[in-house]
Amino acid sequence: MINVILVDDHDIVRKGLELIFKQTEDINLIGATDTMEGTIELLNQNHHTDVLVLDLEMPQTNGLTILRNARAEFPNIRVLIMSMHPEEIYAVNCLKTGAMGYVCKSQPTETILEAIRRVSEGGIYISDKLNERMALQRRVSPNAAQRRLYKRLSIREIEVLRLLTAGKRNKAVAEELGINEKTVSTYKARLLRKLNVNNLVELINHSKNMELAEKMFQ
Repeated sequence: MINVILVDDHDIVRKGLELIFKQTEDINLIGATDTMEGTIELLNQNHHTDVLVLDLEMPQTNGLTILRNARAEFPNIRVLIMSMHPEEIYAVNCLKTGAMGYVCKSQPTETILEAIRRVSEGGIYISDKLNERMALQRRVSPNAAQRRLYKRLSIREIEVLRLLTAGKRNKAVAEELGINEKTVSTYKARLLRKLNVNNLVELINHSKNMELAEKMFQ
């Protein structure tokens, strides 16, 4: 039996997956929450947890922050990211941060169950489409691989850019990511430098022109 903890801020998602798991012989939902504190508490209460299924976008705490904290306190926990955001933007960096898989919420139920099973066995789950794209990028020239500038950004820089583009000020960005305002300013300066722009307006316009914003924020 695969014991799962679900972290998602949508009640309909939590209840929907609970019903699906009840109809699945090999997957058991042992807890669900939508907060950092709730996640850590459930993990402390359930040391036999096999997979933490984690959403990225939540109102109180960024999913990647939960991922980092969960992995810091429970290094052996296997985490599957289940998100509405397109995997071409987040999947690889989520894996680098400690996740073992990434599946989009728009995928069929059986695909999500397959991802949980794969991660529970210690495997890595990404879609065949992304796997093929990564293989292709390994074969193309470095210049072609660098055409999309977001590939040069770290996962934290992408998080900061996403929130800035959403209209949030430095203080709000700092609160959501659990960092201080000075650090946000540092990340903003890095973004300006890496994307070769002079101010926040140019930064947002540039990211839209590169189709980064459209993919990140849809």
